Order: sequence, then C-alpha cells, then structure tokens
Amino acid sequence: MSSATSAAAAAPAPSPPAGNGEKVLSLRGITKSFGSVSALTDINLDVGAGEVVAVVGDNGAGKSTLVKVLAGVHRADDGEITMNTKRVDIVDPSAAIDLGIATVFQDLALCENLNVVENLFLGREIRPGRLNEVDMEVQSWQLLRQLSARIPTVRIPVASLSGGQRQTVAIARCLLGEPKLIILDEPTAALGVAQTAEVLDLIERLRERGLGVVMVSHNMEDVRAVADRVVVLRLGRNNGEFEVASVSSERIVAAITGASDNAVSRRSSRRSQSGPAAGNTAEPPPGNTAEPARSATSATAGTEENTAS
Repeated sequence: MSSATSAAAAAPAPSPPAGNGEKVLSLRGITKSFGSVSALTDINLDVGAGEVVAVVGDNGAGKSTLVKVLAGVHRADDGEITMNTKRVDIVDPSAAIDLGIATVFQDLALCENLNVVENLFLGREIRPGRLNEVDMEVQSWQLLRQLSARIPTVRIPVASLSGGQRQTVAIARCLLGEPKLIILDEPTAALGVAQTAEVLDLIERLRERGLGVVMVSHNMEDVRAVADRVVVLRLGRNNGEFEVASVSSERIVAAITGASDNAVSRRSSRRSQSGPAAGNTAEPPPGNTAEPARSATSATAGTEENTAS
C-alpha cells in the first residue's frame, strides 16, 4: 500500500464541531494543484462557532496552501466550501472578507512606520469629508480593551511594539470587519514566552466571542493549550483528526511524521491481526512423544546390564 493511500485510509471523517455546535466552515474534497504538483487532495475540515481548530503538519504538508485557499489567494480546483450551511465560492481575497473570513498571515502585514490607529483603519478610514481621527481612536481603544490588549497608547508606531503586541494589532484589525472565522498562520512563531502567553490568551478571547478559529502551528504545546481539535495534514492529505483532551502529543507527532506508516508498523499490525502461528501452538504428534520414552527405557536397561556385569 502506498503512503498516500495509507494516509487517505487513516483519515477519519471530521468530528462534529465543538463550541456551541453551529458549524461556521465546512470543507469537503478540497483539491489544489500547481501544474503537475498536487498541493491538496480531498481535504475535509469542519470549524464550529466558538471552536479553535489547529491545523498541523510537516513542511510541505499543504498548510499554507489551505490557508491561501480560504483567504482567497488561490482558488480551489475542486471541492465544496460551505459557510453557515450555505455553499460559497471564494474567488479572491475580497470575496473571503465579504463572507466573514479574516486571515492573519505570519508576516502580519503591518506598516511599521504607522501608529496603531493608522494600521487598524488602513484602507477603511472614517472620513465624512475628512479623516475623523477622534472616532477612529475611540473605536481603536474599545476594540483593544475587548481583547485585553497591553498597549500603552494607540499613537505609538508599530515598530516600537513587541511581537505579541503586533500580533494583537493584526488580530484587532481583522475584528473591525466583524468576521465569523479567523485564520491565524503561525501566530506564536518567533515569540518569547511572555509574548506567546499573551497571544494564546488572545485566542481564548476570540473563542469566548463565539468566533471560529483556525490556527496553523508547529508548536505542540501551544496547540494543546488552546485548541479543541487537531487536524493533521501529511503530503497534502488528511492524516488524522484528534480531540485534544483525549490524545497524546506523541500520537499527533506520529501522524505528522508518518511514523505509524512504515514497514515495521505494518508488519506488527499484520501479526496482531493474524495471531500466533499455528505451528507454534500445535500439540506434537503422539509418535514424537512415545519415541523418547522408549529410548529412555532402553537407555535405563542398558545401564542396569552394565552394572550387573
């Protein structure tokens, strides 16, 4: 059996979404190819309102391509995308935003020379004739307070903020459009311990707001800290879906690396299914047990004759 076939066979049907039970996003059979290279093949994914779903996988597993399909950067070649029980077609980033999908990419896409307010309202300024600086600053503070952001002033340039604070600004900018689903691409990459904790707290608040969250990450500790479910991609296919509360990190890593799909594991599986070999437990034929008994009797008789002589 090939590794691709094994991965497809091992992928279970998506579990029902957690949170409040309302399904925000559903993917069925999403496929994307670039020439002869198949980046995604028959990807299934469900995300519920108030649920954090972690998408994990090794380099080249298809995580970035999946994020870009949902963000409208790439258009899927095949498959079905459903938002709130309605089938949709994400043809470009504007369509994704209109559907309520907000994406925070790993580079955050912030302008470091602008302050927090200017970054939040960049491209969506409040201007009834001219810029309304007061209203934009008030709304910025309201939004940041909802996220419990630790930013001293909204008039500080983004270049002066820490990594965690910049991630907060990027997520707050997404919330201005009142999205239903937020996609976070490696939100804790290259962050320190305190900054990582700040971002994880922020993800918890997004869950409390009833938003669906898709978090792409390599860090198992971060995944286990905030995610409800883990979806594993391997070689562009589903290779497992797990409830975080009932799975070990070792099992997730095994699904990521394909450690359970090799000659040793397949041989062990065949042995456990077939049971012990019949020859190892069969009773020896009667003739085999009688012959040693006769030989032992003959040997005893011979010893007695030698003693008598």
